[in-house]
Amino acid sequence: MDKQGSGAGKRRVLRAGARWQDLRLYQKSDVLYQLTYIFCERFLPKYGDRTVDQMVQAARSCKQNIVEGSEDGKTSTEMELKLLNVARASNNELREDYKDFINTHNLLLWTPDHPRYQKMQDFTRQHNSPDDYLPLASKWSCEEFANTALTLCYQVDAMLNRYLNNLEKRFVTEGGIKERMYAARTGYRKEQDDKMTSLIKENCELKQQLATLQAAYDDLKQRALNAYNEQKARIVELENKLNLNDNR
Repeated sequence: MDKQGSGAGKRRVLRAGARWQDLRLYQKSDVLYQLTYIFCERFLPKYGDRTVDQMVQAARSCKQNIVEGSEDGKTSTEMELKLLNVARASNNELREDYKDFINTHNLLLWTPDHPRYQKMQDFTRQHNSPDDYLPLASKWSCEEFANTALTLCYQVDAMLNRYLNNLEKRFVTEGGIKERMYAARTGYRKEQDDKMTSLIKENCELKQQLATLQAAYDDLKQRALNAYNEQKARIVELENKLNLNDNR
């Protein structure tokens, strides 16, 4: 039986996916979390301002829900979609906090016509490790810091949107855990049925071969017996002739 064919009916129940550590959107969200913590330490009052807790928790929620969503996605695409949407909502909340900081502190929001806008965009697109940002975090002014973090928020949001769209398409084509379990079970049953059909066919062929061999054996046995009887009769005939000659 073809070994390759034997695996044709197998289906994965646990969905294979990228490790969350390797996801660029996770890496960028981790950068954003660490920068937000430093931002709050540097530019927001340590006491009496709930914005600090809200911003740090929003940044952490985005990062952690990407991790949890990626892990839960191995068994439940629905749960992964839910958690990644929570991550997106947390990131959007953080984005609004940075925008509010820029507005309430009369800072300049960098737009495409700002001389440093494109350089900032290129840097944040190309760098996804905290080590690339932390040496700068202690030197940035509040305006530089807020605009950089705000840019990262927009990038994380765009990446989450693309990732969610791909997940939704995958869910439509592959289904969730129940559909994958059904496909795996159905595939396994079909494989077993195919094996049984093949074994039944092979058994019938072996029976036919055995019947052919048995018929050939019986024919050979009968011919040997006939030859033996003929030879025996010939011997008796010759003995009778010899006895007749001796009597004369």
